[in-house]
Amino acid sequence: MKRVVGGHFGLAPKIVQLINDEKIEAYNLPLGVIAHLYRDIAAGKPGTISRVGIGTFVDPRLDGGKLNKRTKEDLVRLMELDGKEWLFYRAMPVNVAFLRGTSADPEGNVSAEHESLDLDNRAMATAVRNSGGVVIVQVERIVKSKSLNPRRVMIPGALVDCIVAAKPENHHQTYATVFNAAYCGEISVPLDGQRPAPLDVRKIIARRFRPGAIVNLGIGMPEGVAGVVTEEGLSEYITLTTEAGVIGGVPSSGLDFGAAINVDAIIEQNQQFDFYDGGGLDIAFLGMAEADREGNVNVSRFGSKIAGTGGFINISQNARKVVYAGTFTAGDLQVEMVDGRLRIVKDGRVAVASDQPVLYVTERCVFELTKDGLELIEVAPGVDIERDIVARMPFRPIISETRIMDSRLFDTGPMNLKAQLLDLDFADRVAYDGERDLLFLNFEGLQLRTRDNLDAMRDAVIAQCERVGHRVPAVVHYDAFTLAPELETDYADTVRALEEKYYTRVSRFTTSAFMRMKLAQVLTRAVQPHVFESKGEAQRFHDVRR
Repeated sequence: MKRVVGGHFGLAPKIVQLINDEKIEAYNLPLGVIAHLYRDIAAGKPGTISRVGIGTFVDPRLDGGKLNKRTKEDLVRLMELDGKEWLFYRAMPVNVAFLRGTSADPEGNVSAEHESLDLDNRAMATAVRNSGGVVIVQVERIVKSKSLNPRRVMIPGALVDCIVAAKPENHHQTYATVFNAAYCGEISVPLDGQRPAPLDVRKIIARRFRPGAIVNLGIGMPEGVAGVVTEEGLSEYITLTTEAGVIGGVPSSGLDFGAAINVDAIIEQNQQFDFYDGGGLDIAFLGMAEADREGNVNVSRFGSKIAGTGGFINISQNARKVVYAGTFTAGDLQVEMVDGRLRIVKDGRVAVASDQPVLYVTERCVFELTKDGLELIEVAPGVDIERDIVARMPFRPIISETRIMDSRLFDTGPMNLKAQLLDLDFADRVAYDGERDLLFLNFEGLQLRTRDNLDAMRDAVIAQCERVGHRVPAVVHYDAFTLAPELETDYADTVRALEEKYYTRVSRFTTSAFMRMKLAQVLTRAVQPHVFESKGEAQRFHDVRR
């Protein structure tokens, strides 16, 4: 081996050793960029242009993704298009592909009915074929000629040079599982029989997830979110995804990570990154190993241990909100949960800590990224700020007002998050800015599913407006908003009545193009909607009209 270009090295320890020993050239590029490079190599393009990686160690102004001193050649170049910075990732010929599927016919057509994921098999095969290389596909069985449904063929025979029929012990479905029919969509399994995870540090942190319409779960600590969503009965209200191509269902963890049960769809990994890079995620839950006072996060390299970024850079730079999850200290951390309080039995050795909202969630506290750095905003009951947090950090975070974390996080029973999600406290979602004389309605993540929900929302708005005492301009935030179809007419009528009596004018905003279109359809029945893409645009609408 001369060179390796990879996204994630966690399961390739011998390659990591070669990198550390300076025996091979090595690059770590964002996994989504590599997935897109396969397509661009297949199409004969010179490379992939992306904003993913700007400002990270992949940026050529920093390391250019190089992992050791032996690595000299630049594979990433900075360029400018229409006044914006972009990174150009250079294409290279790919000569051999080792791929896998389930069934192959004598013509080389390969299906994937028992595979948990499609990943980039087709793009890789096309890239190698068009580079003049050799495509080798491992399958579990050979079937009769022309017996495969063409709609189920993942890799066409025209792209395949060699088929290997593997022994069962060499063709496990995942690293940990021989075969699970639920991973490939052959069956669905009941979720109410799933055993809840024990209450530990991982579960405490996972319980802090924020509901969003479409959610990404990263590898490591965030994997626990799927178990919490199942335990709390929230699966039908939240769409969980993983970078490998799973949409919906319950993602698995550990060595099964990437696979999921009861999925809605399994798509190719490069297409999943199309969705991620384009801003499709409402919120992402990602792991963290280290964080500094400015909020920079390291997940890829710790001394001689090279994990790689995987899809972290794609996801963290493009999700609308990001929550980083990890223990406050690393090493021999031991904690106990007693009567809704956290007791630190033994502490670990090492502490961790745009416009994009960013949170850093640990078992004992929560930080928020501000323009001035990390601010401590929440502390677990039973934890002393100076002794258990500040004294364990290499810098002092911003500390102004801190809240006590919900004691239910540290109790063994369910948190009843479903009721919290559906039975909303609308009073907390309606705020009046007296200085600007502006009403702000935060409907982010709001799910209006019943007439009672709608009435409660209306009453909360009316109560605030009556306290103000005069008609005001209003701004409404609609990210991840859900409105039951049967309530659309009633909702439009309610909005019209509020506008006529309490508002001088209204602007609405959401980062979702679909939601902007949907709101226009619903509200035009009763009012003239002004729906913008950002809060700034919505507020400027009022400033200009003053």
